[in-house]
Amino acid sequence: MDRVAPSNTVLIAQMTDIHVGFAPDDSPEELNLTRFRATLERLMTGPNVPDMLVLSGDITDHGDAESFAKTAVLLKDCPFPIIPMVGNHDSRDGLLGAFPQVVPADGGFLHFVIETRLGLRVICLDTLEDGRHGGAFCEARARWLADRLAEAPDQPTLIFMHHPPIVAGIDWMDPAPDEPWIMRLRDVLTGQHQVQAIHCGHLHRQITTRFAGIPLGVTPSVAPLVAMDLTPIDKHVPDNRELITTEPPTYALHRWDGTRLVSHYEHVGDWQVLARFHAGLQPMIQGMFAERD
Repeated sequence: MDRVAPSNTVLIAQMTDIHVGFAPDDSPEELNLTRFRATLERLMTGPNVPDMLVLSGDITDHGDAESFAKTAVLLKDCPFPIIPMVGNHDSRDGLLGAFPQVVPADGGFLHFVIETRLGLRVICLDTLEDGRHGGAFCEARARWLADRLAEAPDQPTLIFMHHPPIVAGIDWMDPAPDEPWIMRLRDVLTGQHQVQAIHCGHLHRQITTRFAGIPLGVTPSVAPLVAMDLTPIDKHVPDNRELITTEPPTYALHRWDGTRLVSHYEHVGDWQVLARFHAGLQPMIQGMFAERD
């Protein structure tokens, strides 16, 4: 029996920090491209085909046209819309060359609004500042976001951005807590009760917190993950700590049912299935449903 995605929900997949082009000379193909291919295959052939796929930045490692082109080739047969965003490793010109459906806003920023089914509005923010590892959110971007939120103050809204505006405790990756761009974003979002959540990338780990009173999640990377080490780092003392690991690639599925947003995360790997829905387990499943009645 074929399973069909329910029409009374919206599923938004999120992949982040793919970093195609980190090791372009690897044979037969670089690790990051292999991890991306496996993650994309799981999304396309698994039971949860999304309504759209958001690539929330660092699609490439150097922002070059060749790496963006490799990514676009793998995405060309996706049966759902692709929403590409820039991260600090990307370039706006490189993204526009590979994804001509993206139209720059005033000032050349690649931020936009998407209206989905069931009344959910999606806002994608551009937090790139060329030459800077950390995030950026200038006055022009702040005005753009404030205007977009003012257009629909009562419409449920989901925000995607590459850089988390938080100190997560991964010392070498974190911003300073009082960076002007973070304060500027906080000012815009404070009191915006229609914003259901903010979802980011950049930190290569799964993180959950709040920002300006809004739930904020960081989706782990498709590329290798940042090591879980919350101890302070001294930039003058190489202490041989772990920085990057081969933990499995991960993606997120954000599920909207018209009233509630729920986020799921799946690691991609060669997992063993320990149970399936066969006749022997049918009484258990029926019993669980009976409890709802």
